[in-house]
Amino acid sequence: MKVIDLGARHSVINAYMAQLRDVSRQGHRPLFRRNLQRIARAMAYEVSRTLSYSPKPVQTPLGTKSVPTCDDRIVVGTVLRAGLAFHEGFLDTFDEAEAGFVAAYREEGTPGELKIHLDYLAAPSIEGATFLLVDPMLATGGSLELAYKAFLRNGRPARLHICCVIAAPEGIEHLQRAFPSDEVTLWVAAIDDRLNADAYIVPGLGDAGDLSFGPKL
Repeated sequence: MKVIDLGARHSVINAYMAQLRDVSRQGHRPLFRRNLQRIARAMAYEVSRTLSYSPKPVQTPLGTKSVPTCDDRIVVGTVLRAGLAFHEGFLDTFDEAEAGFVAAYREEGTPGELKIHLDYLAAPSIEGATFLLVDPMLATGGSLELAYKAFLRNGRPARLHICCVIAAPEGIEHLQRAFPSDEVTLWVAAIDDRLNADAYIVPGLGDAGDLSFGPKL
């Protein structure tokens, strides 16, 4: 698995990341969701540079112009609910992409004792597609691996891009074991220090789902 850390180079993504992490701004849920969308659009642009293109004729009012456009059939899948705002940013960029959703959640516990549950899947076929699995936080990697296995019920993609906002080294190592193929790419906007005893990313930003949509009942 190839790992591309977009936060390692200077770009506007780092400004969006600073706002996401800032506790003095995190009470503003629309801003939090908007920054997830902004990062997604910037990351989607970087992903778009790796896709396959061919020239296609476009009829203008005054003639015809050959324009290189994407040949890949793109499916963007996400994990409910934390991934929704991030997912929307990818769909803004890949506006002809299909969308898939899976509900996966974890019980509280230490990293070695976590149990991941999956109870919902709604997705198109991903057979032969370029599949983008997008989720803001990559902590242990267990829920992302389980989510991908759920999407595999609808086919096997030609390429897999895993897109996250913040990743812990432990989660990256887990995915590298689960996805050893060079046909898999992990895109991250930041790689943080570690997981704490409760398997939360440090320094991280907190719970992306709660910060986007409010605390769970």
